[in-house]
Amino acid sequence: MDIFIRNANQDDYESLLSLFWQVHHLHVMERSDLYKKNSVPVGEEFFNNQLKDDKQHIFVATLGIEIVGVVVLKEEEIPENSFVNARKVLLVDSLCVADTIRQKGIGSKLMQHVFDFARGLKVDSIELGVLEKNQNAIHFYESIGMTTKSRKMEFRLR
Repeated sequence: MDIFIRNANQDDYESLLSLFWQVHHLHVMERSDLYKKNSVPVGEEFFNNQLKDDKQHIFVATLGIEIVGVVVLKEEEIPENSFVNARKVLLVDSLCVADTIRQKGIGSKLMQHVFDFARGLKVDSIELGVLEKNQNAIHFYESIGMTTKSRKMEFRLR
């Protein structure tokens, strides 16, 4: 299976909608108190603005001409203050592999591309958030060497 990773472009929007929807659907199903059901989880204008932003990066995985995966990244600089050291982080905002072709190494290949890209940016770390109930994602991230840095907890009042 020849998977190719490349930068996303404006022409990819329609092809990426199904992947964006898969991520959105998972979030809505797990936490409908936080995420609104929406038939268009990523608007075209928002997507195009991400492509223009030099601190955001979108890579797609292709199999032939078909887009089978996507990763959305954002560079973030944390300034030094009396409590924390300055650092540069690459945030993984979203990662999705088409549900019809999972377990074939596409996610690993996308994340290896992210690791290599991050080294070029000279960031201190790559970070992401994952829903606690999404055990498949947690196991995947652990399998590629990621570790839990912290945990957000909540006490829901409504």
